[in-house]
Amino acid sequence: METIQFVHMTDTHMNAPGRDLWDVSMTEKAKRIFQDVKASGYKPAFVVITGDLAQEGNLEDYAYIRKLVDEGSALVGAPVYVTLGNHDHRSPFRAGYLGEAPSEGPYYYSTTVGGLRLIGLTSQVPGEETGFGFIDQKQLDFLAEELKTTAPQGTVIAFHHPMLKIVDIAAKYNLTNAEEVSAVLKTGRDIVGVFAGHVHSNNIGHYDGILNVAAAGSTYVGRRIGDGLIGGHNFCSYNLVTVTNLQATVQTIILPTSNEEFFRVDMTYFAD
Repeated sequence: METIQFVHMTDTHMNAPGRDLWDVSMTEKAKRIFQDVKASGYKPAFVVITGDLAQEGNLEDYAYIRKLVDEGSALVGAPVYVTLGNHDHRSPFRAGYLGEAPSEGPYYYSTTVGGLRLIGLTSQVPGEETGFGFIDQKQLDFLAEELKTTAPQGTVIAFHHPMLKIVDIAAKYNLTNAEEVSAVLKTGRDIVGVFAGHVHSNNIGHYDGILNVAAAGSTYVGRRIGDGLIGGHNFCSYNLVTVTNLQATVQTIILPTSNEEFFRVDMTYFAD
C-alpha cells in the first residue's frame, strides 16, 4: 500500500466576526492551521474537523465558517470534511454551511479520497451543549453497511465525542454508547482509527484494540493547575496523520500562542 496523509482539526469554536470567544479570534487560529499546513509542504488527501465548528452556531456563523473552510481547502489543495459537536446546532448548520433545508436529523456520510475512506458520524445530541455524546441506531446501521466492504487504503472514522476514558473527565461527558459503536467497528476489516475531539487535551490510545485519538484542537487546552483546579489556556494544534498498511502515525503539531489562561474550574465540575 502507498502512504497517505490527512489533517485532523477539532474544536474550532468559531463565530462570525464581532462575537469572538474570550476576545480571541478563533477564526484566525483556524486560518493559521491551514497556513501552516501549506507552509510546511504537507500534501494531505483531506482535512477533517471533528466538531464544535461553532461556539454558538447560528446560520450566520455557519455561513461564515463555510467561507473560511472553502478558503482553507483551496489553500492546502484538499477537501475539508466536518462532523458536529455539542456546541453545534443541526438546522443552522444545514442551512448556513451546507446550503440545505434546515433539518434536525443527524449529519453523516462516507467518502473515499485517494483510496482512504472517511466515515463521518454525528455524536452530537440536540440540547446537550456541554454533555454527553451518542450515535443513534440509524447511523450504526449505516456504519455497519459501509464496513461490509473495504477501502484500498483503509477506513478512518470521525465524530466528536471520544470513546476513550479521559483522565480527569467523567465518562458521562464522552460517547455514552461506545461499546455499541465498538461492536460495529470490530466487524470492519480495514479500520485505521477513530478520531475525535471534545475534551480539549491530546489523548491517544486503544479501545477494544482500535486506535483512538481525542485531540485538543485549536481553541484551548485544559490541564491541572493545582489546588483541585483545571485551567483552560490559549492553545492551537492540529494532527498530521500518516497512514501506511492500515497503520497510522499521529503527529501533533502545536502552533505558538500567548498561553494565557481563559478560565479555571474546580475539578469536581468534570466528575461523575
